[in-house]
Amino acid sequence: MTTQEQLTQVFNDNFVAYYRSHVAHVNIMGRNFVSDHKLLGKIYEDLQSQIDIIAEILRSMSEFMPNTLQSVIIDSHLDDLPMEGTSIELLTSVYDDIEHLKGCYEELIKVGNEEGYDHISNYAQDRVLALSKFCWMLKSTLS
Repeated sequence: MTTQEQLTQVFNDNFVAYYRSHVAHVNIMGRNFVSDHKLLGKIYEDLQSQIDIIAEILRSMSEFMPNTLQSVIIDSHLDDLPMEGTSIELLTSVYDDIEHLKGCYEELIKVGNEEGYDHISNYAQDRVLALSKFCWMLKSTLS
C-alpha cells in the first residue's frame, strides 16, 4: 500500500471512529455519566479535528479526500454497526475503534518512512501517542 492509500484508509477509519465515538458521547447513560460523557467528548473532538488535517495532507500529495459518505463507510475497516448498549459496551466499542485506528497510524509510519515521507510519519507518530493515551484512559475507565 502506498502512503497516499494508507492515508486515505486512515481518513476513512478516523471518520467512522469519530462518528461512532460522537454517538457514544451523546447516548451514554449510567452512574458514571458525567465522567464517561467528558472522556468521550475529548475523544470525538480529537478525532473530529483530524478530519481536516488528514484531508489537507492528502491534497498536499495531489490526492483528493473521499467525496461521499458511502465511500468512506464502505472503504473503512471499521464496521458501521449501531452504537448502542450499556456504558461498558459503548466504551468498549470506542476503545476497540481507537486501538484499530492506532494500528492504521502505525502502518502509516512504516509506509511513510519507506517512501521518504518523514513529515507524514512524524504526524502519524504524534497520532499514535495521542491515541495510546485515549486507550489508556478508556482501559482504566473500564477496569
